[in-house]
Amino acid sequence: MITRRHVLQSLAATTAAATFLPGFAQGKRRNLKLGFDNFSIRAFGWKAPQLLDYAATQKVDVVLFSDLDVYENHSDAYLKDVRKKAADLGIEVQVGTGSICPSAKSFNPKYGTAEEHLALLIRVAKTMGTGVARCYQGTADDRKLPGGLPARWKDTIKVCKAVRSQAIDAGVKIAIENHAGDMQAWQLANLIEECGKEFVGATLDSGNATWTLEDPMRNLEILGPYAVTTGIRDSMVWETPEGANAGWTAMGEGQVDWQKYFDRFAQLCPGVAVLLEIISGAIRPYPFKQEEFWKDYGDIRAKEFLGFTTMAKAGKPIAPFRPPADKERKLAEQEFQKAELERSLKYCREVLGLGLKT
Repeated sequence: MITRRHVLQSLAATTAAATFLPGFAQGKRRNLKLGFDNFSIRAFGWKAPQLLDYAATQKVDVVLFSDLDVYENHSDAYLKDVRKKAADLGIEVQVGTGSICPSAKSFNPKYGTAEEHLALLIRVAKTMGTGVARCYQGTADDRKLPGGLPARWKDTIKVCKAVRSQAIDAGVKIAIENHAGDMQAWQLANLIEECGKEFVGATLDSGNATWTLEDPMRNLEILGPYAVTTGIRDSMVWETPEGANAGWTAMGEGQVDWQKYFDRFAQLCPGVAVLLEIISGAIRPYPFKQEEFWKDYGDIRAKEFLGFTTMAKAGKPIAPFRPPADKERKLAEQEFQKAELERSLKYCREVLGLGLKT
């Protein structure tokens, strides 16, 4: 007969064994802050206060407000109210915006010139009490513009140098992201060096690495020493007749060896928070077997490309996100994005031992 005592002993033994499983939360904790980028749940359209309330339910350490539209306005009084709310909830806030390159296809003049736009971001960061000002140069589309990426680098460096004194006086570091296929890690590292490491660093994005035909581990090795903040998600790359496809997944559902990744991350990026930017269901083709493809990707280095093709050989196809036919698209997107983020947070805590809150 199985007694209550037998059951309790069995449960105790199971718990003890689980503690020693590789990466189990109670067996291996990493002293790394965990949070998310509001773009992960963009379909909700929440403003800063709502995002903070949600972040509190998820018990995260940090939230990155990666766009300036998340605020009702940019007055000091309003920003200080948001800052106080975050402090009361015990949540660190980082701030960000989009393209700061005036010649990039994705640049939006809504906030004035590129210099005015970046100056606003720095003021918001200072008022919000963060030293992180995340932004990016552009997207892969800039490769097709006159002058290609080199012309965009020149403009981006000029804009950053124009606000150098403002950033340094505010104690804010401009964190440029490797974004949407615009730069490989070595190119962003060169740009940061040209700007000046004392006030410019990197937003290290593991997912965007695959969109520039490189392995996220190689991306980490190069950008890790420059990292100010992050945009983390998993990736899957697989072969196609034309070349390969790259897609993004929830954490633990792609190809990245996250145990190895965060062991190295802790060495290269001490004190840098792990911000999840989950964009599952986005898939991009890379027909690199076609000669025309290389017209825009002639800058890709062999070592990085080898890492990408190695991933492709080991990967398997995944499906893009499509809302169910019987559900309104916006609601379906909200449910999908929220589920992907929360599953990723759970994986990061329970498997990778991330986060300071329990």
